[in-house]
Amino acid sequence: MDLYSLTTFKCSKLITEHYSTSFTLGIKTLHKKLHYPIFAIYGYVRYADEIVDTFYDHDQAGMLTRYREDTIRALKDRISTNPVLHCFQEVVHKYDIEFELIEAFLDSMEMDLHKTQYSNSQYEKYIYGSAEVVGLMCLRVFCEGDTELFERLKEPARKLGAAFQKVNFLRDVQSDFEERGRVYFPGVDFTQFSLEEKCRIEEDIQNDFNQAFEGILNLPKEARWGVYLAYNYYLNLFKKIKRCNASQILSERIRIPNQRKFALLVQTYFRHQFNFM
Repeated sequence: MDLYSLTTFKCSKLITEHYSTSFTLGIKTLHKKLHYPIFAIYGYVRYADEIVDTFYDHDQAGMLTRYREDTIRALKDRISTNPVLHCFQEVVHKYDIEFELIEAFLDSMEMDLHKTQYSNSQYEKYIYGSAEVVGLMCLRVFCEGDTELFERLKEPARKLGAAFQKVNFLRDVQSDFEERGRVYFPGVDFTQFSLEEKCRIEEDIQNDFNQAFEGILNLPKEARWGVYLAYNYYLNLFKKIKRCNASQILSERIRIPNQRKFALLVQTYFRHQFNFM
């Protein structure tokens, strides 16, 4: 890896470390050869998400359009002076990540600029583009060219991405609804959010987690522990949310304490090492 490429990958690593301690921990439990590619994917999707969720005093639509155009240019030219785009295009080419996945992701980011209420079909499209395709990008890296394995694990990877995103929606209800006016869950009125609606959403999420777990068991060993750790972190967050009443998740952001995250790291390590998953 030449100096320029190495520097760009380190930029995406730094972005991940600053934005998400949980994902950073999960990535570092993967085999070392997988670290930089997954950091590159996270850095790319993180910055697109930042455009639509943070830069309210700027032309967000114009910025996202330029991000899309710069992505296409980087993929075509196989180089970019934007370090996030440069290392991402390297990963896309090395692991044969389909452009359709990237396009679907950017389409979902664009929906965040215009949509505040979602129909069932729009919700499914948003979940696919914002989360499921990210899981599929990572799976391409984990499978390292094994197309048969990728096809076999494709559906569980989608379910895992969907579970993570839906848990994020529940965790971030307060900021999404009050600060951005967004309601992702179809047919839900958060001014009258009921226990029944919360339970219905949780049942759907639990189903995603159940289907995702079978895929984790069949991942290559270099990726299995890291993905299993992320799975357990989100599952614990989900269980904590389930114990909260409907009004509580509207008034506070539910978190997993750092001490509990460390305990999960140790637990998942031993379960993985001794095949107790």
